[in-house]
This record gives sequence, C-alpha cells and structure tokens, in this order.
Amino acid sequence: MALDSAFLAEHTILSAVGLSIALFATAFYYTFARASLPANLPQYTTETWPIIGCMQFFTERWSFFQRQMAKSPTGNFTFHAGHKVVVALSGEESRKIFFDNRQLAFSEGYGPMLGGGAVSTSENGKTGDIEDFSGYFNRRLIAMLKGPILAKGLPQMLTDVRTTMDKLAASKDCVTDPFDSIYGVVFQLTMRAVGGREIADDPVVLRKVLQYFEAIEGTAKPFNIMYHWMPTPAKALRTYNGAKLYMLFKKIVDARKKENRREDDALQYLIDQGDDVVNIITFVLGALFAGQLNSGINAAYILVYLSNNPEWLGRVHDEVNAVAMQYNSDTSIPLKTRLADVPITAWETEFPMIDLCLKESIRLQSAGNAFRKNTSNTAIPLNKKGTEVIPPGAYVTYAVGDLNFNTDIYTDPDHFDPGRFLPDRAEDRRQHYGAMTWGLSRHPCLGMRFAKLENNLLTAFFVAYFDDLHLVDRKGNSAKVPMVNKENHTAKKPDVEVLLKYHLRQD
Repeated sequence: MALDSAFLAEHTILSAVGLSIALFATAFYYTFARASLPANLPQYTTETWPIIGCMQFFTERWSFFQRQMAKSPTGNFTFHAGHKVVVALSGEESRKIFFDNRQLAFSEGYGPMLGGGAVSTSENGKTGDIEDFSGYFNRRLIAMLKGPILAKGLPQMLTDVRTTMDKLAASKDCVTDPFDSIYGVVFQLTMRAVGGREIADDPVVLRKVLQYFEAIEGTAKPFNIMYHWMPTPAKALRTYNGAKLYMLFKKIVDARKKENRREDDALQYLIDQGDDVVNIITFVLGALFAGQLNSGINAAYILVYLSNNPEWLGRVHDEVNAVAMQYNSDTSIPLKTRLADVPITAWETEFPMIDLCLKESIRLQSAGNAFRKNTSNTAIPLNKKGTEVIPPGAYVTYAVGDLNFNTDIYTDPDHFDPGRFLPDRAEDRRQHYGAMTWGLSRHPCLGMRFAKLENNLLTAFFVAYFDDLHLVDRKGNSAKVPMVNKENHTAKKPDVEVLLKYHLRQD
C-alpha cells in the first residue's frame, strides 16, 4: 500500500506540472491559432470555457449536443476539447458522410477522443501506432471468432452459463443483481474467447482481472482526452492497473513455457503467433472494451426489460421452447436440459425474438458518441455548396442519440419495444442508416457473431430456468426499470442498484 501511495503521489505532482504546461500551451493556442480556423466551419458553440474548451462535452454530453443541434441552422456545430477542434454532425445527410467518407479515419478518431482507452498511441503523438494496433487487433479477433472455433467452444460456454444459472437456482431468496451475475458470466465467456483458461476457470482470478479492467475503463477522464500526454492521476491509475495485468499475464505465459504446457485457448494462439505480453494485454483489453461494455450491460438489461414486459417475456419463452422441441422433443426432460442438444447453427440463427430484444436494448443503451478524424490534407464538404466543411486534422463526432432517440425514426424512443423492428413496422428503415446496432458502413462490428451467440445462450437459459421475473428493492417491494443515463459516454451499469427476483420454472 505504501508503494501504491508513493506511486500515485509522484504522478499527482507530475500532473500538476503537466496541467500548468497544458494550460499555458492551450492559452497560447487560443490566443494565436484559433483565429486561423476556416470560416466555413459549422457554427461554433458559445458554450465554451477559456483554455479548456467545452467541458459540457464531458459532463452532460447528450444534453449539450441537443442544445447545440437546436441552435445550429444545419444541426452541425464546432467546439474545442482542449486544443482539439471537433466538428459535431447530426441529421441523415451528415450521418451518411460520417459513416461512408473514406477520408474519415476510425482508429485515429477513437484513440485520442476516448482518453487512451485500450488503444496505445505513440510517444510522439503520431498515428502510426494506432493504425498498426487496429490492423493487428482486427486480424487476431477475426481469427479467434471464426465459426469452427465458436462451435468447438460451445460445450464450455454451455457449462459456464449453466453453472451460473445453477447458482442462481440454489439461492434461498431467488434475487440477483443482473449487472453482477449476468455481467460476470459475460466477462467469463469473453475471457474464454479472447483470453486464457487460467483466468476463465478461476473465479478469484477472473474477478481480479475484471476489477483491473473496470479500473482502467474508468480512467477516460476529460483532461486525458484534452491532453493525452499529460501525467494525470487517472493515467497513473491506468498505468498501475495495466502493470498488474501485465504481471498476471506474464506469470501465466511464463508458467506455460516453463512447464512446456499448451492450452487450447485464445492466449495460446497469441503466444504461438509470437506476440509478447504487452501486445497480448493490449489485445485482450481492446477486445474487452469492444465487447464487455456492450455485451455485459445489454445481457443484463434485456432481463430487466423482460421483467417489466410480460408480452415479450412470453414470446421469448415460446421461442426457446420451440427451438428445444426441434432438437429434443422429450417433454419429460426439463427445458433447461433439452437446450443442451441445440446445435451451434440453431443458437446462431433460430432465436429472432431474442435477437430483437438485444437490438432494442443496444438502441436504448447507446446515447454516446462515435468518432472519426479527417486524416486527409483536404477539407471535406458537408453540403454541395461547401458552406460547411470538416477541415484537415479535425476530429469528427456523431451523437448516437441523434439516431437512437430520434422521433422521426422511432415511435416513443425511450420505451422498450422490440416490435418496432418487426417487418410490419420496420421503424429503422425510415431513414438511411436508421439503426446502428452492429456498426455501419465501413466499420461493422467484428465481434457480432460471438456477441449474439452469448446473448442467445444467456437469455434462453435464464427463461428456461426461471419465470415470474420482476424487479424489487432491498425490502422486497416492487421497483421500476431504471432510467438510462443518456449522458454516459458508453453503455454503463445503472446509477441505482437493480435487483431481479425470479422463481424456479416448474416444467
């Protein structure tokens, strides 16, 4: 603990020095460089602070975007995040440009605008390392999540899911926080897909890695984004927890080499490719940032929403029962047992109602921002006349809430209603790119197949084990579905405790 305190104290001093330098540099920029911004930028916001720019972008993001979009004649606007120039886009036409234009780079936008996140940037601030990491990450993830590999891993996934359900079934009060129990098994499944068996098989180590991951995930602070090079306390915490992960993974890798032991898992694949421990950790963290925050949160939220929606809970149960009947029609065997006979092809394709629930949950949890950067040497026009442009070097952001909570697209958008995606309604087809569930255009979600599979498994087994779902408080009184905090930058656990009460299904 003394070493931990000394480590953080040293970084606090460095942070103060770094902050002074950052403020001086930004003051210089505001004084001499800001006037050189092109005149045909989208309307510049008046909600800006001297030196640091728009703090509201970090503290009340969706509310800030709503105000600025309403004030701008086109819905597009410009602001500063520290010294970074950011062009914010809205509306259908700008949405097409954001997702389709090849001059707008994905990784170069996300890395700096998420405070480092899981993406490493080079010491000199160049983007080459980001590009290298993006290519490396994509190659490794695609190789790990191929169909045959998922099929091979299905028995272990079934075991993990059923172990969790059996623990819930053995509970005396039949109450769980799904953002702990369900979120936790998603972390275990994800760790099996992209990490090592020594972690996924050991509940204590798994919990420890989850704590490290959540500590790192929580360090995307405003000043990290404004000044990525500054040694802030948040960056010190990220470094500290990253070091702990490094030691944990290195111990596992060294033990396998010393014992001349091989495991049939993702970690062994990375070792066999010649990846060092730093690259392995970077990859695993990248995969967790890409998948866990969304899959874990949504898997829990689906059960919360279904507990408040008997119609859709019934539809999901009927679907699960129908699929199980196809592959094992012996009704003397419990539904939860017959599900074990369902093959991987059915798990991936024969649960359309669960898929709609997932799609709707993703929509409701996604009020954050997508990012890009104009890495070209030319301005990108936002209309035919060129009266608004994205200048070279500018960051670009699109508030996903402008799509997901748009009343021109979705009826009663704050309400959980998977039926809005059914063919007879198809609300997401009312505009071009009307849904952003699994990425859009040039950047589809690489982990979609695995994310859908684990969600189908979790939801199907939960409704096969339990029924009469409803939310309660600590005293056992009925509780309401928590409101989604639309100011969050990414999918987040609810701001209040959520307890789900259930009963063992008698069939």
